[in-house]
Amino acid sequence: MGVINYILSLGASVMMPIIFLILGLLLGMGIGKSLKSGLSVGVGFVGLSVITQLLTDNIGPAVTAMVKTYGLHLHTLDIGWPAASAVAFGTEVGAIIIPLGLVVNVIMLLTKTTKTLNIDLWNYWHFAFIGSIVSMATKSFAWGAFAAIVTYIITLVGADRSQKAVEKFYGDGLTGISLPQAFCVTYIPFAIAINWVIEKIPGLNKIDLDADKMQKRFGILGDPIFLGVIVGIIIGVLARYTVAKTLQLSIILAAVMVLIPRITGLFIEGLKPISERSQELIAKHLPGRSFNIGMSPALVIGHPVTLVCSLLLIPTILFLSVVIPGNEFLPLASLSGLIYIFPLVLPYTKGNVVRTFIVGLVAMIVGVLSATTLAGIFTSAVKVVQASLIPAGTTSVASVDFAASPLTWLVYQGTTHLSIVGPIIIAVVVIALMMFNRSKIVAEEKAVLAAEGK
Repeated sequence: MGVINYILSLGASVMMPIIFLILGLLLGMGIGKSLKSGLSVGVGFVGLSVITQLLTDNIGPAVTAMVKTYGLHLHTLDIGWPAASAVAFGTEVGAIIIPLGLVVNVIMLLTKTTKTLNIDLWNYWHFAFIGSIVSMATKSFAWGAFAAIVTYIITLVGADRSQKAVEKFYGDGLTGISLPQAFCVTYIPFAIAINWVIEKIPGLNKIDLDADKMQKRFGILGDPIFLGVIVGIIIGVLARYTVAKTLQLSIILAAVMVLIPRITGLFIEGLKPISERSQELIAKHLPGRSFNIGMSPALVIGHPVTLVCSLLLIPTILFLSVVIPGNEFLPLASLSGLIYIFPLVLPYTKGNVVRTFIVGLVAMIVGVLSATTLAGIFTSAVKVVQASLIPAGTTSVASVDFAASPLTWLVYQGTTHLSIVGPIIIAVVVIALMMFNRSKIVAEEKAVLAAEGK
């Protein structure tokens, strides 16, 4: 566990350059190109961390002001994803999640039930989280490991099935790249289902407004830098800020809208040589086969629609949280992380602002109810792992990521509340997903070979 904790303590900005250096050397890229790829990704993580912290430092006080001004107080406090990750890696399941996940990944690659090699080791904490709370609830390491593994498998299948849509929407820079992050994968069914429903609603189905169309229709006001200012003014007014503070917040949000896309470009710059080299070797030595490199959704969170919808969702879900029947969770500390709802939603909504916002809104309404349900086990887990994370006077805590994920709720409830029936149902569903994914992978390989005349 000490070794795992040391590796994780390095952070993504150090872990990923090391991983990319090793991967590049294994692919025969040479030390120079491999090191440059790794450093580009590492610098990208540093830049993203700085901008995200800037967003958190400025959105946080505005959110707090809105909570105080409008009396938005609920029983369960949001203490953010750092507490969730502490719970995740603070148990026996968390200690083995990286080697366990890699073994499962290799087995699935060999059996063609996935074609994603998931090197996004930092985000393995999502699998560790569900495993940790299940192991604590059941007092069983085996059931915790089971929950972690099935969540991991579902995530890999989701990453595979969404990869082509991701590549098509975000561009050639993501050729051969998938996004196996459990929180993001959760919302693929939401995007597909809600998109289908919207198509059946007259009027709403005619609204076609993506980032480019916003700029064309609204001119300069549709530009991301001005959208940041507009959203900043809206949040400042709702927080009852002074004119000066509202203007300051507006400029900062404008900076976020401009800088995040530019910083995430570093990820693509670092990934492209690795992706191209891996695809070249696969085509040469494994005709018909293809593999995806599983990376963090940080690659694509700079999309203007993601940023606009995330910022607009903050005040919306704050006010809705107090009126949703049965909800006891008020999202606060995790609000800057709402951007991670959208990376795998946009490819299915085609970047449509209205549809994307509706998906995010529905996802968060379901999410706060999920967090409310899991608050008991979440609080118990935090008390065991690191009680100091719970603020004085607080009796119930949770977080948006990963406690507000419906996938977490389903796996937890199915593993802990339905006797042996629940795990059997989960196992059957997961095996069916693996077989479905395999059939798709095999069909894709046959199509490639047929196209090449082999």
